[in-house]
Amino acid sequence: MRAGRSPAAAALLASALAAALAVSLTAGCTTSREPSGDDGRSASRTASPGGDRPSAATAPVLAVKIDNAPAARPQTGLDAADVVYVEQVEGGLSRLMAVYATRLPKAVGPVRSARESDLELLRQFHQPVLAFSGAQGRLLPLIDRAPLDAVTPSDASGAYVRGADRAAPHNLFLRPNDLLPSAPGAAALTTGFRYGPAPAGGTAAASRTVRFPAARFAFTWSASRAGWLVSTDGAATRTSDGRPLAPATVVVQYVKVRASRFHDFLGNNTPYTETVGSGKAQVLRDGRAYDVNWKRGTATDGTDFTAADGTPVAFARGQVWVVFANASEASSTASTSSAASAPHASRAAQASPDDPLAAHVP
Repeated sequence: MRAGRSPAAAALLASALAAALAVSLTAGCTTSREPSGDDGRSASRTASPGGDRPSAATAPVLAVKIDNAPAARPQTGLDAADVVYVEQVEGGLSRLMAVYATRLPKAVGPVRSARESDLELLRQFHQPVLAFSGAQGRLLPLIDRAPLDAVTPSDASGAYVRGADRAAPHNLFLRPNDLLPSAPGAAALTTGFRYGPAPAGGTAAASRTVRFPAARFAFTWSASRAGWLVSTDGAATRTSDGRPLAPATVVVQYVKVRASRFHDFLGNNTPYTETVGSGKAQVLRDGRAYDVNWKRGTATDGTDFTAADGTPVAFARGQVWVVFANASEASSTASTSSAASAPHASRAAQASPDDPLAAHVP
């Protein structure tokens, strides 16, 4: 087992994986013919040129699209990610993209479908591996042409398993070591992020809340964990072995979220999150909040975060969460209090196209 897991946690995860393997599905589990698949938006695709998984010499990062619907929690392997991106999807809901470079967990998931915004976001990495359950048919040609290695269960059926404790489509898990021989290392994280001592200034911050139309995230500073305890829709965000997630740095990045060319089968437009450009952001680290500027010149660049005088702002060493908040709704999507009304979360779950009863929604 990887370093950082207690023997008890390792045994628990091994047991869970054994149960998952016992009920794993065969190749092609994301095709539109299966009612338990990713809502019919997945499709078989031609494997990447050459058909081989990346070698250690390529040193790509692994990016995994992770489900964040209530039925998908708690997630597995999220604590091992170097960077977790929080994106808005249909119906104002959220989805996560976890990026792995310094270590690979035994399992990651639940794995869900990709979006057009992911292609721009991933251009900052060299030939990254993107693990996802499928995508809308009209998006698949764009994914095929993108400079990445896209891997669905149709491409690498042995790397994916179905868990027995959840209903599809919230039960698809990836075994990263079946895609990459080893973790590529920190040098593969070409995000532009800088790490080091805290910058001067900032304001004391006990907590920070970010709201999407139908999702809510709160980050509460924990001195004992030297990180920001995460809660989602009012509940603590934990790993599958019960440990709370506490990233060392949280970035609330205000971006343009616009309508894309794509819709889900209910007619909900798929938001496109623009991560190339510039704007405002807030960096949370060491119990303080720093108002900063962000800039990403082209899709192949990382993102620079700077103070008002242009000085680069360093992050605390450890996991980074980047929450893409809609710049046009900045006043209503964020607050300095972690309190929010329970009825709001309830209505979001009821109206959610990602509701566990809607088995055909991405």
